Amino acid sequence: MHGSEDSDADVLAESTHPPEGITYAASFPGVDLVCDRRLKFYRPSELPAYLLKAAAGRRVILHAMHSVSDWLAFAVWEEGRLRRSLSLSPDGGIVENVGDPLPFEAPYWAGDRAMEDYALPFHPLDLGNEALRSFFGFLLEGSLSPEDVDPDTVPLLGFARTRADAVRRPRSGR
Repeated sequence: MHGSEDSDADVLAESTHPPEGITYAASFPGVDLVCDRRLKFYRPSELPAYLLKAAAGRRVILHAMHSVSDWLAFAVWEEGRLRRSLSLSPDGGIVENVGDPLPFEAPYWAGDRAMEDYALPFHPLDLGNEALRSFFGFLLEGSLSPEDVDPDTVPLLGFARTRADAVRRPRSGR
């Protein structure tokens, strides 16, 4: 069984890839945000059912990127049903492509964002940043537009995960 203890507060721009053992979270009107390395799935459609159940029919978005490998994965569930899932990298190719592309994907699949001498028709991290903008209204890389949320101004709380059996218990009889 796992528990948690308060860690430090941070901002979104610095919290999307937290250290092992740390979860960052925030709740705002209309959106709950959780940043945790354990939520990176090579096939995002494999998000555990208990997490979708906890969302109680709300829209769930999983988004993960890894800049070292140029990997992007995202998925969208509406009322518990998978609507779109995509995972790709230059080394692995298209690992998962489920559902119809979302509107923000169109210029990438149409070749409007093509890169020369690249293993894919576009750079996954470029699409990943556009996905962040479309889903959440912010970017991690690139120039912010006036409508974008500045991720350096969005506070998140950090929680250090602990094992329940490691929690200090009062000593009895001493």
